[in-house]
Amino acid sequence: MLAFKKKENIVRVCVCVCVYIEGALRFASYYGDHMVLQKSPESAVLWGYGPEGAQVTVTLSGPSQQKKSLVNVAKGIWRVTLDPVEAGGPYNLTAVVQSSTAALTDVLFGDIWLCGGQSNMWLQTSKIFNASEELDLAAKYPHVRTFMAALNLSEIEQTDLLQVEHTWAVPPENVADFSAVCWLFGRYLYKTLQYPIGLVESCWGGTPVEVWSSSRALKRCELLQTYNNPKENSILWNSMIHPLLNMTIKGAIWYQGEANADYHQDQYNCSFPAMIDDWRMAFHQGSGGQTAHDFPFGFVQLSTYEKGSKSDAFPNIRWHQTADKGFVPNPRMQKTFMAVALDLPDATSPFGTIHPRDKQDVAYRLTLGARAVAYNEKDVSFQGPFPKLILSAHDFINITYDQNVSVTPSKDIFEICCSEIQTPCGPKSSWVPAPIMHWGPATVQLSTSLCQSTDKVAALRYAWGDWPCDFKACSVYSASRILPAPPFITNHSPAKGNQEL
Repeated sequence: MLAFKKKENIVRVCVCVCVYIEGALRFASYYGDHMVLQKSPESAVLWGYGPEGAQVTVTLSGPSQQKKSLVNVAKGIWRVTLDPVEAGGPYNLTAVVQSSTAALTDVLFGDIWLCGGQSNMWLQTSKIFNASEELDLAAKYPHVRTFMAALNLSEIEQTDLLQVEHTWAVPPENVADFSAVCWLFGRYLYKTLQYPIGLVESCWGGTPVEVWSSSRALKRCELLQTYNNPKENSILWNSMIHPLLNMTIKGAIWYQGEANADYHQDQYNCSFPAMIDDWRMAFHQGSGGQTAHDFPFGFVQLSTYEKGSKSDAFPNIRWHQTADKGFVPNPRMQKTFMAVALDLPDATSPFGTIHPRDKQDVAYRLTLGARAVAYNEKDVSFQGPFPKLILSAHDFINITYDQNVSVTPSKDIFEICCSEIQTPCGPKSSWVPAPIMHWGPATVQLSTSLCQSTDKVAALRYAWGDWPCDFKACSVYSASRILPAPPFITNHSPAKGNQEL
């Protein structure tokens, strides 16, 4: 929250940078040389400004046959939906009206991914582990192009970006200052897809979900009169998301939630899914139906902050990020995918422990989710193990997972709630460790001996801490040890299968 506030006065000075001469022909702010437009089967949308009532001729020329479109300027704006174009390029685009011409060169067609959130999405490639190696590799990916919106606030919905931080660029230009998670996600995707990827960064450190949400989404969660000042609701939705709605995109990835650990924490299980739903609706409508109404949405489950902390803030947000299900996709959050990151702490990060520098694993886990959910690749494992059956006996609990597991013994990463009466357990309940006793290919057996003899096991939870394990050293992973098991708590929501506690 503080990072957001500190930058406010600086940014308000800059909001008029994109002033243009009324009636001049030009493309909207986020079109430019070297850009990527969404490939077929969707159609890319182009728009811009021109003399009122004039007719603009838009021409696409390149590897496929030249295409011309005629469109009228209404209220100073022209807009055209191109015919679907297969992945590839380069193409040139020109818009002509009377004696004025606006041109874009070296345009590629591929998939557009929007990258949003707060400071862990913003953290630049130059700041991560092995940054020099990553930057040396960047030039080998000229078909992964980047664009960055500038930091601006607005109390009303803007039609266009008020300012651009970095125009479209060919790597390695701007990669050092670009979101590491976004860049690595695009680079990994390109290695699989082998066609152009366009990455659009629009994020701001220290920001809660409420500022990225429209009033519609906030109303669904009864959060309209919130934040330090009600006028600050939606201020980044207005200035940094709403202007992009005309763009046809493939999907979005998101890394945010830290700011809501101490702000409307209990409402995040509503506000985050509601924001996703609303973005999907708005991008679908804004692009004239070209962006899918249920476009894939990936996110990073929160990593770590304070080692040894007894606070439930980060565990609660992790749980709420899944709409209190523990896993995605789920019935409330369809066509979503999640990168678990609680096993990637960074105690010596010079940017603070809340900003771990291992963004490669984060991006790779997101990429697996995108391949499975967005691109329908079969046999791509993208979810860590999750309980499908939990059985309780007199002195032990048996957990059966939905896949084979790799297990490292631990005395305290599993915890049980002990109660004389089996009632719902909360943060103030008596939680004690449940040491791992035995395990099999898909099972883990826990001891319940630390409960008093008169108590019963009322609930079970896993990795329910701000910093539950050291680097890649949590207890339960997929059999390949690539994907960590996400945290879960049984008295908040049932597991995927039946349970008896």
